[in-house]
Amino acid sequence: MARNKAQLQRLIFVDRSIRDGMQTTRLANCNSMAAEYEVSYKSIMRDIDYLKYQCDAPIEYDQQRHGYYYTEESYQLPAISISESDLFAIYIARKALQQHRNTPIYRKLLSVFNKIESSLPDRITVSPAWVDDRISVFSDHQTEINPQTWDTVAGALHRSQRLLVAYLKPGSELTSERKVDPYHIVSFQGDWYLIGFCHLRGEIRTFAISRMIRATEQETSFSIPADFDFAEFSGSHFGIFRGDRQHQVQIRFAAEHAPYVREREWLPDQTITEEADGGLLLAF
Repeated sequence: MARNKAQLQRLIFVDRSIRDGMQTTRLANCNSMAAEYEVSYKSIMRDIDYLKYQCDAPIEYDQQRHGYYYTEESYQLPAISISESDLFAIYIARKALQQHRNTPIYRKLLSVFNKIESSLPDRITVSPAWVDDRISVFSDHQTEINPQTWDTVAGALHRSQRLLVAYLKPGSELTSERKVDPYHIVSFQGDWYLIGFCHLRGEIRTFAISRMIRATEQETSFSIPADFDFAEFSGSHFGIFRGDRQHQVQIRFAAEHAPYVREREWLPDQTITEEADGGLLLAF
């Protein structure tokens, strides 16, 4: 709604002052609000005009009581002001969100987007239909995650509580029971993974949340070791895949394929060596 943070804070103050005055026998006016907020009379006057003419606030001045009031007590200050380009960005983000539709995150964030749209002033009339017709986001193939399992894992992660997990390993029909201290959740190529200390194996392991048949939060709390750093933990790995040793890898690409390699960062520590024939050598 406001053009900057300072004005937003002042508009909230003006709105509250008007409402407080309506509850008493003394309405708020520009002089009283300017003195309390320690700004000029003109600043408050501009804020009143902004609320009235830009936010469609039903503000009127009572000549008898020398102050402002709302003619509609149900009026709510719009939460945000948004341009057409801002709204376009929201619609794009909403479409991109579909890559997480296999988790409860999708439903919750979709609800947030709906609240944003419903809070917009009526004069914002940009239709998202053309975005649906002319912009698409292809997401990776995804596995389904049980909403209850997700909430349990996320809750235990937030509260640093141990998990008891019934886990189904790939290619197996039998589940194994694991006690896991959840350290970190990561999304990779359409799947969500939990990084945590596995008490069965005695080391930090990666678990696909979609393979958790059941998860129960335990009463046992834990502390993440001071030497655990996810950026360092994942820095020398390719995606979520990791091994016991590091290997120096070099891949030579012919000239016709080189442009596709140059335009993307494959790993933070990569190096690219250009070759005389237009090809390149990618190393990490």
